[in-house]
Amino acid sequence: MTRHAEASRQEATPETDPYEELGVPVDGGELAVLRWPAGDPGAPVVLAVHGITANALSWARVAHHLAGRATLIAPDLRGRGGSRSLPGPYGIAAHAADMAAIADAFGLRGAVLAGHSMGAFVSAFTGVHHPTRFASLVLVDGGLGFPAPTHLDPDALLDAVIGPAMRRLDMTFPDRRAYRGYWRDHPAFAGSWSPWVDAYIQRDLVGTEPHLRSSCVRDAVRLDGTQVLRDPEVLAAVRELELPARLLWADRGLMDEPQGLYDERRLAAADLTPARPATHRVADVNHYTVLLGDDGARTVAGHLLDAAGLSGGMAGTNGG
Repeated sequence: MTRHAEASRQEATPETDPYEELGVPVDGGELAVLRWPAGDPGAPVVLAVHGITANALSWARVAHHLAGRATLIAPDLRGRGGSRSLPGPYGIAAHAADMAAIADAFGLRGAVLAGHSMGAFVSAFTGVHHPTRFASLVLVDGGLGFPAPTHLDPDALLDAVIGPAMRRLDMTFPDRRAYRGYWRDHPAFAGSWSPWVDAYIQRDLVGTEPHLRSSCVRDAVRLDGTQVLRDPEVLAAVRELELPARLLWADRGLMDEPQGLYDERRLAAADLTPARPATHRVADVNHYTVLLGDDGARTVAGHLLDAAGLSGGMAGTNGG
């Protein structure tokens, strides 16, 4: 494990928290990994996996609400952010192997494994194939498949499900202010802008002005997204877990629409028997703000602490 010389320690603003940036050896190079250390070296550890076109800083506000009670470790997945230059193969199994490499690098045993959106599918797959490294899972608005159109080719399918996120990968921006403006206009962040959101979106940019672009590698996003929507082994993982698991689902969707990825009807139709994962509604949040909004991040942090066995971890959450 190596420390990134150019950004080994990030200074906190009055609203955000410092973290370390490390490099973990994986197949093909090094994975960029952020770590928010706990105040107590013996505190629980959470390994947290981001979504399909996101990066590790999507977990920064959750780290803030952990408030030093647990260490949070979050990688930039292969093909994103600081791990953009890592070669393929991509895919959910490759990400799971990278999570196992992180667990080995940090000597993790009995950690909580968490994932948001596509990262929840990665976490479920990792939990099935590498169960001895983890004690429990927290899946945030992802991990359980839902009906997707079967007549579309992979590109059309991804455009139908996560269209705005895919189209962003082909866009360029003249400067960082323009990228900030793009995201501030996103319906999911109306009234929810914060220093954490700004740091998260700025980490995504690569290139030089006036040709800044998303760090996400299209081939990685394309394969990962197609597997999440169609791969039987990936979709089955959540039903094959033997570790304790919970699914936190957001009321609202990717564009803040009233229909989220999950609802009571879809969860009932999934016929999760036995009740694993246990399901918890997170009210008044959408697919993004369940992790990056203040109320959502506080709720997720509470569930992580509860999953780690810390009493009172879920106090004050708005989930059900």
